[in-house]
Amino acid sequence: MLKRGILNPHVLSLVARVRHTNTVVIADRGFPFWREIETVDLSLVDDVPTVRQALAALLGNFVIGAAFMAEEFNRENGPAVRQEYADLLAPVEIHFEPHVAFKRRVPAAVGLIRTGDTTQYGNIILESA
Repeated sequence: MLKRGILNPHVLSLVARVRHTNTVVIADRGFPFWREIETVDLSLVDDVPTVRQALAALLGNFVIGAAFMAEEFNRENGPAVRQEYADLLAPVEIHFEPHVAFKRRVPAAVGLIRTGDTTQYGNIILESA
């Protein structure tokens, strides 16, 4: 029996299949569904869990080489929220791009983890190192 770290078997399976330069998406409650990629739905109610909570849980099992977010995130969220994401990902820099370009990356991901997050444009794509 697992005693710490990620306990969800579906998330563990997804992360175990990620290799060098593969990507994983952590998304909010309203993020579109893609048939091409596996989706692990962790959403329970609004903001449970959040993208940041899922990201924090992954950090112990995932070496991040790059992170991508929609540039609209910076416009829609205040300094405290933006800093939380930056702190979680440090020293990895977040690459911001138009929302449309961000979504074009999604089908190439190994999988998507859906949360209950309500943060505007708080979705993130993690590329493994």
